[in-house]
Amino acid sequence: MSHPHYILLPANSFFIAISLIAAFMLNLFPWGVHVGMPDFVALVLVFWSIHQPRKVGIGVAFVMGLLMDVHDAVYLGENALAFTLLSYFAISIHRRVLWFPPVAQSLHVFPLFLGVQLVQLTVRLLSSDSHFPGWLFFLECAVTTALWPVASWLLLAPQRRAVNKDNTRPI
Repeated sequence: MSHPHYILLPANSFFIAISLIAAFMLNLFPWGVHVGMPDFVALVLVFWSIHQPRKVGIGVAFVMGLLMDVHDAVYLGENALAFTLLSYFAISIHRRVLWFPPVAQSLHVFPLFLGVQLVQLTVRLLSSDSHFPGWLFFLECAVTTALWPVASWLLLAPQRRAVNKDNTRPI
């Protein structure tokens, strides 16, 4: 094999919290109003729901959804419902997804991101006089899925052990 299989260190709860805060901050930037911008909170929620389902679950997803509802000034509960369903389905497939490399994992998480957008669109269409935004609305889930391998590499970096053992380090 050309690349080693890493035995990962336990995930630090502080790092998980920092990554969720950073994803929320990235969603606060004004580029989110453009078509095709990724949902960083959904990306990080799915990642941690798959890799650490006991630390990041439905409750964290609900709170992050409420924060996004307040930020986006949408109906209270729209993102909370979508992120809760996202976390539930990510946890339900987490054992299967972890068997694949990150590029193949992105094919498994694409339906999750598409489902989030469908839930958000359904709530918007049922609750107001809004119209269908067009098919480019679904470009966001494709861009978020394309970022999955990069997010996997970045978020797993602190957990990787060194390939070559150093006798001065305890681990």
